[in-house]
Amino acid sequence: MATTLLENTRQQHEDMERLERLIVKDFRTETKTYKDKLLQSHRVRGLLDALQSRAAALVDIYKDEDESRKQDIAALRGADPISTFYDRLKEVRAYHRRFPSEDITEGDGSEALLAAAEPAVAFSGEEALGRYLDLHELHAAHSNGAFAGQPLDYHTYVLALADWSRVARPARTSRAYREYLERLAAYLESFHARTQPLADLDAQMRGAVAEFEEAWARGAVPGWEDRGAGGAAAAGGRGEVPEGALDLDAFDSVDELELLDPERIKQALRALHLKCGGTPRQRAARLFSTRGKTPDQLDPALFAKGAAPAAALSQAQRERAEAAARGAALLEARVSRLLRLLGTVHADTAGRVEKRQAQTYEELLAEQAEAEEEGDLVEEDSDEEAPIYNPLKLPLGWDGKPIPFWLYRLHGLNIEFKCEICGGASYWGRRAFERHFKEPQHQRGLKTLGVPWSREFYEITSIADALALWKSMRERQRSGAAPGTEEEFEDDAGNVYNKKTWEDLRRQGLV
Repeated sequence: MATTLLENTRQQHEDMERLERLIVKDFRTETKTYKDKLLQSHRVRGLLDALQSRAAALVDIYKDEDESRKQDIAALRGADPISTFYDRLKEVRAYHRRFPSEDITEGDGSEALLAAAEPAVAFSGEEALGRYLDLHELHAAHSNGAFAGQPLDYHTYVLALADWSRVARPARTSRAYREYLERLAAYLESFHARTQPLADLDAQMRGAVAEFEEAWARGAVPGWEDRGAGGAAAAGGRGEVPEGALDLDAFDSVDELELLDPERIKQALRALHLKCGGTPRQRAARLFSTRGKTPDQLDPALFAKGAAPAAALSQAQRERAEAAARGAALLEARVSRLLRLLGTVHADTAGRVEKRQAQTYEELLAEQAEAEEEGDLVEEDSDEEAPIYNPLKLPLGWDGKPIPFWLYRLHGLNIEFKCEICGGASYWGRRAFERHFKEPQHQRGLKTLGVPWSREFYEITSIADALALWKSMRERQRSGAAPGTEEEFEDDAGNVYNKKTWEDLRRQGLV
């Protein structure tokens, strides 16, 4: 019925109010299962998107860049406002003759809008409705990538998903590695949007990018302190000995070096980011040519692709290398932030993979069927879900219900004991109070006071009493009377001994 811009404005405001009521109504609906909660979040996300689209339309209307709203208002203030009013009234009556069943006075089309907002959320079987990550395709891409290095099994891959140090520095600037990171970031963003639709992921990503920009400008990004300008051989240029390198000063010629295991020579070449191709003689000569030289002094043709030091590159090559390094580092920062946001899911995924490694095929099928039933199961109302009436704030028993009041009084749970040494903590009941003297919190409080924990400090809750007792014990120790020696014993002959002497004589059978 929005025949005019003003009527369209009114309709947009009405739709916004209706959407707000729908969101409140949906949140008031009790959800009993994980699946219901997930679908409710997606419904609310759809309603919020519709609300924002209408708000954006209203902003454009009120900006009135084409002055159409100004013209409509001017038309209402025309030379003959009475005629304008009856023309509009005629349009309203004609509209209701065409649509007699539409009742705009009700002001609520909740069912239609709610049906339109019903989400269709897709998860793979491995994801189990968003409880776990499905990284099998990414694991295959990582294993088949030229940057992978040593292959990793799926469990190790999941655990070391954000361990960027396992990838060699030259490989981290390659196109294949950046494409892999883009796929990983896209999957994690999609998973986050499907499992937490009400979270503002864009704000989190903007914050991650801002933190990265600041750290990159300071050269504080882990693994990229040189901001990609130093090349893969930067560590060798700073005089650091790369892991796996050989001490070439111990060899006088290429012939001596060639006597080593060929795999050891390859390892030394990889440590220096040099090419590893050719015959064993060529590899030994290439490695021996680096003797007594820094990476900046070597021929750039000796280095593997992307591993030449910055001094050996042209200005254009250095700019391309820095751009590639910055792109890879930014993708790593995005993936790291996403994994922090999905920290619980990531840990659960690693635990589930480890558990499934020890399961049989039948157990896997049974677990999958149980997960599907759990997702579709609608729990019936029961007394256990009803609010527990507990006006006296009694402790809960093993069945989740308050214990009887007589049992509460019998155990003295209505008596409060405070311990100043524990920072003023309260303990209800004699049993809990006596048990806390052996707990780490009380022992840590004594250690803070400089008092060693011992049985002599049982029942001591005051800081002043503990310090006074410790002072008295130290004075007795300094006077030569150790604790436990003041007690006296007398034998049959009337001889008096202290406790230590008595115990020694008794063990020897003399008394």
